[in-house]
Amino acid sequence: MISRLVPTVFAITIAAFPLVAAAEDTVVVAVEAYAFVPAEITIKPGTKVRWENREKRQYHSVYFEQLGDPTGDYFFPGESRERVFETAGEFPYICEPHWKSHGMQGVVHVVE
Repeated sequence: MISRLVPTVFAITIAAFPLVAAAEDTVVVAVEAYAFVPAEITIKPGTKVRWENREKRQYHSVYFEQLGDPTGDYFFPGESRERVFETAGEFPYICEPHWKSHGMQGVVHVVE
């Protein structure tokens, strides 16, 4: 009975704690099935985030409107985009061509 509970307890424990990366790490966010996985991450200043397009045929974007990003910077399957976050704050982003139709959005939380 205990052996059946261990995977469940482990999964619940992981889900209860958000992903927090130390500075100088690279955190990978998968882009698949019209979603950012994970949709929210928490990192330290100086951390690099890499979004990897794992779709088979679909292009996407990582659009930070509040940071003045240009629209239409699409990346295709097998490609990625990276950004280093130097300052603390909350940085929401969307996939510009798919946020309305598929709700593709995420947030990078940068904490000291």
